[in-house]
Amino acid sequence: MIADRLARPVRDLRISVTDRCNFRCVYCMPKEVFGRDYAFLPRAELLTFEEIERVARAFVAHGVEKIRITGGEPLVRRELERLVAKLAACGPLDLTLTTNGALLAQKAQALADAGLTRVTVSLDSLDDATFRAMNDVDFAVDRVLEGIEAAAAAGLVPVKVNVVVKRGLNEDGIVELARHFRGSGHVLRFIEYMDVGHTNGWRLDDVVPAAEIVRMVGDAFPLEPVEPAYRGEVARRYRYLDGAGEVGVIASVTQPFCGDCTRARLSADGKLYTCLFAVRGHDLRALVRGGASDEELAEAIAGVWRVRHDRYSELRSAETAALEKVEMSYIGG
Repeated sequence: MIADRLARPVRDLRISVTDRCNFRCVYCMPKEVFGRDYAFLPRAELLTFEEIERVARAFVAHGVEKIRITGGEPLVRRELERLVAKLAACGPLDLTLTTNGALLAQKAQALADAGLTRVTVSLDSLDDATFRAMNDVDFAVDRVLEGIEAAAAAGLVPVKVNVVVKRGLNEDGIVELARHFRGSGHVLRFIEYMDVGHTNGWRLDDVVPAAEIVRMVGDAFPLEPVEPAYRGEVARRYRYLDGAGEVGVIASVTQPFCGDCTRARLSADGKLYTCLFAVRGHDLRALVRGGASDEELAEAIAGVWRVRHDRYSELRSAETAALEKVEMSYIGG
């Protein structure tokens, strides 16, 4: 096991397999930025499945227990089940995938057969008009719900359903989502909207705080808190008092969890990032394609992790609080 400067081990690895997506969600890949002329990564710059497997094995040797496949939208990468099979062979892992659900109904069984253990599906609203507006490609909510049920039927359970909540856009659907997924066996998780820009001060105008979300759900369906299942669990969990399951909130903005963060991120072009919000990565693709041995690759990863001291969310939250305090002083006189 390796640990960083704050004594945090590496336990979780997020692997992006593509920078492309078939949605243009307004808070993630808006059309005004990711339009028809946007230059996505050429295929030759993407790590191959074999290269991803090599990097993953090095991380597993350092103690990684969970691998999450992401994108962009990972299911637009052809034959993704081949990569799943390779990663499943790396050891006893919690092997998961995050998807927008558009292609999940067609792919769920093949992914399960290849060794995937669970899926997380992004679904920001049950209101079809709101959902179509948010994904900005006119994709119907019912098709995502079909994907969720296909995943459950394939044994990829519990299905986690992630909802990014943005003020003025979809917070009025929070209770409806809770009502829909109660008793379903699926786990609903609300995520504070994260403005990750570096020039806007991370303003809180668009954030619906996790405490407010819990209060809204709890007023409709009484809740009680649940203890974390493991160190570094990002969601704060609550169970329904009537036994109808649980709900979670991910409070990246108002209650940062940097202190227990055990996550590394591998980009589609082979850069290692030690923070979700990092803008500079460490080029592992150059090592892999430059003839580095497995031992040299593993040592390079260890060297990066041992000097890690990222606390982005905590620092940005502190900066935002200070900024708001200054603004309030101006308002007050």
